[in-house]
Amino acid sequence: MEQGRVVPGKARPRGRFPHFRRAGDLVFVSGTSSRRPDNSFAGVATDELGTTDLDIRAQTRAVIENIGDILADAGGGLADVVQVTAYLVSMNDFGGYNEVYGQYFDETGPARTTVAVHQLPHPHLLIEIQAVAHLPAATATKETP
Repeated sequence: MEQGRVVPGKARPRGRFPHFRRAGDLVFVSGTSSRRPDNSFAGVATDELGTTDLDIRAQTRAVIENIGDILADAGGGLADVVQVTAYLVSMNDFGGYNEVYGQYFDETGPARTTVAVHQLPHPHLLIEIQAVAHLPAATATKETP
């Protein structure tokens, strides 16, 4: 039976859903942000006056690294990703997101869709990404519960 899994050591989902779910040779990664296990966010800095600076590049890097960690738990990695959907709060951030994305993937990588959304689950989030990876069950190194 195919099941979902919450990955130990990663920020717990903000709802009753898994980090990923395997269905045959496909691994579906739930929408992932730059949130850390302590509920802080990569790419967010606040100065002594309380002004918040949000960094799309740092957030994008953290999101992709989080997806890589989740896929590692499933027995794969970023090279196994075949489809990505990215959600940006502002298309003004597209350039910075695209720059960092290109450090991980190129034209031989996953198909991609990028859309703008009104907001994400926390006001400090600029980006969320969901992914699908092709990971033949026979090659998975870890069992999902």
